[in-house]
Amino acid sequence: MKFFIDTASLTQIKEAQDLGVLDGVTTNPSLMAKEGISGDERVRQHYIDICDIVDGPVSAEVIATDFEGMVREGEALAALHPNIVVKVPMIRDGVRALKHFSSKGIRTNCTLVFSPGQALLAAKAGATYVSPFIGRLDDVSTDGVELIEKIRTIYDNYGYTTEVLAASIRHPMHIIQCAEVGADVATCPLSAILALFDHPLTTIGLEKFLADHRKAAAAKEKA
Repeated sequence: MKFFIDTASLTQIKEAQDLGVLDGVTTNPSLMAKEGISGDERVRQHYIDICDIVDGPVSAEVIATDFEGMVREGEALAALHPNIVVKVPMIRDGVRALKHFSSKGIRTNCTLVFSPGQALLAAKAGATYVSPFIGRLDDVSTDGVELIEKIRTIYDNYGYTTEVLAASIRHPMHIIQCAEVGADVATCPLSAILALFDHPLTTIGLEKFLADHRKAAAAKEKA
C-alpha cells in the first residue's frame, strides 16, 4: 500500500517525508485555507513547493464545476510540475474532464466518490486514482471500508488500472482495514500515520532492553 499525506502543511509534509514511507500528497482548497494560502498565484506556488519536497504524485484540485473550466484549470495545474495529478469531482462534467485528461496523458484523481457506481464511471473514463471517502460514509452509519472492498472487486473483475485511493481516513485502523481489503493507496493525516508506530508491547520491550543494557554496562564498570 502507498501512503499519501492529506494536508497542505509543508511542515507536516517534510516530517512525513523524513519518515521514509511517504509516496505522495493530496490536498484541496479547504486544506490550503487552513494554512492561510489563498489566491491563484499563492496556491499554484504552494503546489510547486509541495512537489519540491515529495518525489511522488501531488493531487491538485480544480475549483470549476463545468467541463470547460475544469479542463482549463486542470491543464494549467498539470503544467506546474510533472508530479501534479489533477483532482476532479465526481460529477457529470467531471467524468467528461477525466476522459479529456486521460486522452492528453494527464494523470487524474476522481474525488468525492461514495458508491461503486461512481467508481466504475471514473475507471471507465480513465481516472488514474479514485478517492472513496470512507470516513464521511462512516459518519452517516455506512461502512466505508466495505465500499473499498466492492470497488476493488469491480476493478479486478474487469482489469481496470485505476488505483483505489482510500480517503477521509480518520484513524490508524482505517489504514489497516483498507490495506486488508486491497486499497492501493491510503491518504491520511500525519497523526494516523504516526499512530501506526505505537504499540504498548514495543514500548515495554524497548524500555526493558535499555534497562538491561544499562545494568550490564554498570556491572562491567564495577568489574
